[in-house]
Amino acid sequence: MTSDTKDSLVLVTGASGFVAMHCILQLLEAGYSVRGTVRNPQRTTQVEAALKAHGADTSRLSFVVADLTSDAGWSEAMRSVTYVLHVASPLPRTPPKHADELIVPARDGALRVIRAAQRAQVKRLVMTSSVAAVLYGHKRDGSETYDESHWSVLSKDVGAYEQSKTIAERAAWDLVASFPEEERLEFCTINPGLVLGPVLDSDYGTSGEVVRKLMAREMPGCPDIGWAMVDVRDVASAHLAAMITESAAGKRFVASVQHASMLDVARILERHFSGRGFRIPTRRVPGWLLRGVALFDKTAALAVQELGKRQDLDTTQIETVLGWHPRGLEEMVVSMGESLIEHGIVTA
Repeated sequence: MTSDTKDSLVLVTGASGFVAMHCILQLLEAGYSVRGTVRNPQRTTQVEAALKAHGADTSRLSFVVADLTSDAGWSEAMRSVTYVLHVASPLPRTPPKHADELIVPARDGALRVIRAAQRAQVKRLVMTSSVAAVLYGHKRDGSETYDESHWSVLSKDVGAYEQSKTIAERAAWDLVASFPEEERLEFCTINPGLVLGPVLDSDYGTSGEVVRKLMAREMPGCPDIGWAMVDVRDVASAHLAAMITESAAGKRFVASVQHASMLDVARILERHFSGRGFRIPTRRVPGWLLRGVALFDKTAALAVQELGKRQDLDTTQIETVLGWHPRGLEEMVVSMGESLIEHGIVTA
């Protein structure tokens, strides 16, 4: 690993996002200077306030306006940057009318950021991808474990978000490979599962919907769905380690703990929050009920394709190359629940 934090400026794209804010928090704690990109400059005050509330020294934090759908601002964003964490990518709470609404900005945005970083002679770019680019189109019946060598097999049955992450990551690897080898920036990806853990402000993102819906009792019970989950703090630490670990260049890193069901999450919430007035639904419900709810709850519609499927992943690579040791399911679920209460997102 390198130890050039005092002289290194790190660009974090999508600075107001759930994962990005935790990356910025850890970068500032580690002594880096950070520049964050935002689409809306009005969000910078809220982001800075949230980081300060969690102990960050924001004197080494600045912002620049840049959008994944436009070339404007990216040359300025890359000026004097040593590392880039490309975290920004569309993650909807509802299914888009057309898959291209997600695919085009995710793919073209990633290519735009990589080209700008290559022109600016950035040392390394770490891109946030997803297990969505690994798992989909495979059996996922518990008979096989998937790792970084696997890619999602896209079809009309695969959701728009999963398509966008797969297409964007493949396009990114292809673009990096097209640069002259002697001039090529170093590149790697972090592929997290469903990201839980503490939210830093009231803009909790799509990842928090599972915990929020259970705490708000918006689900009648728990259908047979689940995910490979991971704490946002561990996703952020993986980005930082991938940024400076020499042997990380050229690799993908699946970041998750074990597959867990919605019922597992509900039971943890019930143990910790039922005594505080939260009535967590912990009964099993059939899949047709989720399909029914999905007709009027568009967030629930995103989960229908997970009915009866598993997300079994091998995390040997991230553990051995990055020395990554993630928090367990209980800690990430409880900390997310506590933070949703703290920010007034859920009430008993």
